[in-house]
Amino acid sequence: MSDRTIIHVDLDQFFCAVEEQRDPTLKGTPFAVGGSPEGRGVVASASYAARAFGVRSAMPMAHAVRLCPALITVRPDFPAYRAASQAVMAQLHDLTPLVEQISIDEAFLDVSTLGEPGALIAARLQASVRAALGLSCSVGVATNKLVAKIATDVGKGMARSGALPHAICVVPPGEEAAFLAPLPADALWGVGPKTAEKLAGMGILTIGDLAVWPADDLARRFGQHGEDLTRHARGIDTRPIVTERATKSISQETTFAHDVVDRASLERTIRAQATEVATKLRRKELMGTTVKIKIRWPDFTTPTRQLTLRQPTDEAETIINAALRLFGQIWSRGQPVRLIGVGVSGLGTPPRQLSLWDANGPSLAQTAPLWTSTTLR
Repeated sequence: MSDRTIIHVDLDQFFCAVEEQRDPTLKGTPFAVGGSPEGRGVVASASYAARAFGVRSAMPMAHAVRLCPALITVRPDFPAYRAASQAVMAQLHDLTPLVEQISIDEAFLDVSTLGEPGALIAARLQASVRAALGLSCSVGVATNKLVAKIATDVGKGMARSGALPHAICVVPPGEEAAFLAPLPADALWGVGPKTAEKLAGMGILTIGDLAVWPADDLARRFGQHGEDLTRHARGIDTRPIVTERATKSISQETTFAHDVVDRASLERTIRAQATEVATKLRRKELMGTTVKIKIRWPDFTTPTRQLTLRQPTDEAETIINAALRLFGQIWSRGQPVRLIGVGVSGLGTPPRQLSLWDANGPSLAQTAPLWTSTTLR
């Protein structure tokens, strides 16, 4: 099989870039999009000028302000970001139908059939996104998704501090393993902090170390994950571009500005979240069979519970009742809550509506919403 040409596109400081278009005075300044530093807001995106001070995404905004006292904070406008993302994805689809969007600001493209060098396609794509939409993006080009994504990260990392990367990094066919070898082991997909710690204890510090480690030993230590690590460390990834991805769950979460101990307030939040989840289910023409609730205590412990319904539902009242029942299993009176969330999974399309005259239709007793409870660990 001939080598594929896969491109990974990552929009640079995306939320911040959209805000700069809306307010040009922000350009070149240290600012962050996210919640209020007075509450429990976190950084959703930081400008490169802010990153020079150590400000990073997912950091508490209060800590970001301590690192950069001159930091400007901007409340997020997610409808604007979604609109900009859709415009970018339309540009990508103009190039090829083989587009896999993996987040609001990232996508893979398979351009193997275009008959041009990947580097030229990447440069043209990068220029067209900037010319048409005024947005900067960094691009990785390789023979597979794994290496293309890492190439983008490497290209971004080579940009000078405080500047937009607007990078292109190309890994020629056959050079995947050599490209990966000097990178730290945790640069590889699937190597999180715990796995990296275990690998370091084995003397495996780089992807190259991982690539030459006996595959059978990794499989013995890590199971299927060990087999994947061996393959990926050698630059092997045969996953295709997935142009459509089924929704697996729909959920709503709320992080409170201050811990909440009032039962009525918590139950109101649950009802509102369950109603919003039901609205989204109907909008997507989906029904779900499993209702889940998540609660986070002030110490960041996050217990979850779920109920499996006998019949799929998109009804708010059914979801509310299940969520409140789960809430009662987790929460004790007076216990402070930092975050609460409701979700529905086990999604599928609604079954055919039976008429009253269907001889084999379910009885009312058969359609009663019964459930079982499962504790998630």
